[in-house]
Amino acid sequence: MKSHISRLLKSELIAVLVEFQRQDLVFLSIKLYEVVGKEICYRPDMFFYRDMLMMLARNKRVDKARSVWDDLKREGMLFDQHTFGDLIRAFLDCGLPKEAMDIYEEMRLSPDPPLSLPYRLILKGLLPYLELREKIKEDFLELFPNMIVYDPPEDLFDDQQWEKDDVDG
Repeated sequence: MKSHISRLLKSELIAVLVEFQRQDLVFLSIKLYEVVGKEICYRPDMFFYRDMLMMLARNKRVDKARSVWDDLKREGMLFDQHTFGDLIRAFLDCGLPKEAMDIYEEMRLSPDPPLSLPYRLILKGLLPYLELREKIKEDFLELFPNMIVYDPPEDLFDDQQWEKDDVDG
């Protein structure tokens, strides 16, 4: 009985978890994440972990993100290069460059062959972090020697800061 009910409720549990994540209900998302992870019929899914990590990044819950990362490693889950790029960009966009670079190091160790598009997304997200961007740019050019990296004008951020100050007012 338990396995039949559990299997039937799994899709509903996942749907509720997705809604909690969409609403940034961190506490409820974490609780439901733990319940889903213990289900009998649970099968690891890269998107299950990705969505949880992105929600935790938006809410700057680094401690919980590390816990979820540990869970996915324990499950033997591997992300593809595009998912790594999405996660790194999410952490960068939320002002968490150290955590983004931790994920980047995992990406570099991945058995999945590197792709240029995720690197381009990461490089764009690193525009406010020039030192980190130079390191990733070197890696990119080493992996893809015939490609060009767009470098915006140096005063780009000065103009953006001025516009932000003008809007904030």
